[in-house]
Order: sequence, then structure tokens, then C-alpha cells
Amino acid sequence: MHRPALEVADIFRAHGPAWRQHQRGHLSLGQLKVMSAIEQCRSLALGGHALRCSSCAQPQIAYNSCRNRHCPKCQSSAAQRWLEARQADLLPVAYYHVVFTLPAPISAIAYTNKEIIYGLLFDIAAETLRTIAADPKHLGARIGTTLVLHTWGSALTHHPHVHGIVPGGGLAPDADRWVPCRPGFFLSVRVLSRLFRRRFLEELQNAHRDGLLKFFGEHVDLADADAFADWLMPLRQCEWVVYAKRPFAGPEQVLAYLSRYTHRVAISNSRLVALDDQGVTFRWKDYREHGRTRYKTMTLATAEFMRRFLLHVLPSGFHRIRHYGLLASANRRHDIATARDLLRQPAPMPPADPGDGSADHGCPRPTFVCRLCGAPMLVIETFARAQHIRGPPGSSAVP
Repeated sequence: MHRPALEVADIFRAHGPAWRQHQRGHLSLGQLKVMSAIEQCRSLALGGHALRCSSCAQPQIAYNSCRNRHCPKCQSSAAQRWLEARQADLLPVAYYHVVFTLPAPISAIAYTNKEIIYGLLFDIAAETLRTIAADPKHLGARIGTTLVLHTWGSALTHHPHVHGIVPGGGLAPDADRWVPCRPGFFLSVRVLSRLFRRRFLEELQNAHRDGLLKFFGEHVDLADADAFADWLMPLRQCEWVVYAKRPFAGPEQVLAYLSRYTHRVAISNSRLVALDDQGVTFRWKDYREHGRTRYKTMTLATAEFMRRFLLHVLPSGFHRIRHYGLLASANRRHDIATARDLLRQPAPMPPADPGDGSADHGCPRPTFVCRLCGAPMLVIETFARAQHIRGPPGSSAVP
């Protein structure tokens, strides 16, 4: 695989140590861990393997990956494994893409309340979809949805929103028939927007009442209940952005879309252009423009680039992909089987590993393959990750 000329890891390695020192006390443990993982990813620091091709004897060194979910280099293989598991859930119906976005004022306080507000964004978006879909005036069915959290805009600004992938229909209340949506139309985005706004603000008010929200800097006055109520008032009147895109052309397009969105990080290495005395230059998309001019380049000071990248570090253990309704883990197998029966579609065959020439012989796909001929690589040596002294020797030594 071709290595990009510039990687996020290169930026962190060159400028991270000095910036960490300057920001001491202002970076969370999670952010420090992400920086360290990206810096060490696929380097001698994490160990690796010495390999030799079983066919052409080509030697190769393969360093271990950090497997951090914020690392630009570690997400493609994770996405592929996730997609293979999702293929069994696809139904022969149109799929729709719905996006729920938080207004800028709420995005501002979400940064210091990530677990609470991101969690509400997931749950209220799913509740909104399921509530409107269950209404006989709209669809009258139980639906399923997969929601994926993105917290960034194209310029790395903090912009929390969830992308929903929804089958175009659902099970009738008695699960005795499949209820399809109208061709080319899933649910009214205006109705979705109104309910999403009302329910989110209700739950945000409840979180404030229960003391779950924390405020700092210019927002410190919002800890007061009356000030918070006044702050919420304009948000009850403004439009909240909920929009639906055209339905996908088929299951293959759904999987192609998911492969781009599920394991995406704030910025991929392929978008980086240059690192120099001016800072970091990268490509971004200006959504206010139309046509080819919307693709532009931006240069940020290196410190600002690192700050923006680390804005999007998620809380430890926080799930950024969630399934609801028919696709929820607790009842997914039963509900998908019921939907297939009603749609008269047999269960799909387990996907085969593409390009796995050894599958016919019952052998597992090799972990390493030769870059030149594609044959399996043999591990001839394994070297452990670098060992670091964690502290001084014990004081119990005999003088």
C-alpha cells in the first residue's frame, strides 16, 4: 500500500513533545494517549515481525499497529471487519441517509460534556426516528437504524452530528407484514426536526437539573438554573438541521457508504498537503460553495492543527456506532429473520474472504501477504515493543 507523503503521525512526532510541554495541565489523559498511540503506530516502538515471502523470498518488516480508534492508519482493517459482520443484516429494500445536527451553542458546551451530550444526540435521534415512523399518519411501523457519530467539520472544527442509515420501511405492530415507505420518501424532515428539538432540549434541561453538566470559561454562568433557562430560550425558536439524502441505489451502495463513514477519523492522511514553517496545509470541503470550487486548501499553525485534531477524542469506552430498533443487538437476529420471511428473501450466505486462494482448502487467510507477488509471508523473527523504565530502583537495596 502506498504510504502518504505526510501523516498525522509525522506532525505529532515533530511538534508534539514541545506542544505537550506547553499545554501541560490542559490536555486530558485520553488526548495524551491518542497522541502517543499515533506517534508510535507502525514503528519500532510497538515491535513487529521480520518476514520472508514463501514464493519469491522477498524480505519485509511489518511493525505493529496501535489500533487506536482515532488513528488514521488503523481504521481501514477495522472497517472491513465491521462491514463483513453487517452484510448479514442488509434487507432488499431502499435505504435512507438521515443526518441530525446540534446547533452551534450546544456544540460549544458539548466539548466539556461529551459523554452526556453525545449520548443524548444518539438516543434522541433514534427515539425521534422510531416515534415518527411508528405513527400511523407517517409509516405505522417498527423500524431499525444504525447511527454513526461524527464530531468534526471538514476544517476540523467541533461539529457534532449523527449519520443515520435506515431501511425504507419496517415491521407492522403485530409483525405480520412489512410496511414499506413511499418510493423516494422516508419521513418528513420538518416533523423529525421539531420533535428532535423538543425532546433534546427537554433531556438537556433534565441533565442540568440533575447536576450532570459542567461549565467552564465563558459558559460558567450557565451553572445557574435561571441563566441556563434563558440560554435555552432562543434554541427553542431556531431551526435545527435535520436532513435526508436521496435513497441509496442498493445494498452495495449502503456498504460502500458505511465503509467511508463508520470508522472515519477527524482527518485522513490523504488530505494532508504539507508541513512547513507556515504550519499544516490540508484539503477541506467548503459546503457553502457548489461545484468544483468547494474543494479548497487551508493552512493552520501546527499547534492549532493539533488542538483541533484532539478536540475529537471520544471519552474512553464511548461507542460511536450504535444500532436501534430492529437492528438493536438484543433482538436483531429475530427481527431481521422475520423481515426476510415477510420480504421473501432467503438468509445470505456467509461472505467469503476476497482474494483468499486458500479458502477452498479450509486454511485461514494469511495475516501477511507479499507486496510483490501476493503469496503468504512467513514470520522468521518477532521482536517485542520497546521496554521503558517506569521508575527508579526500589529503596530496599542493601547499601
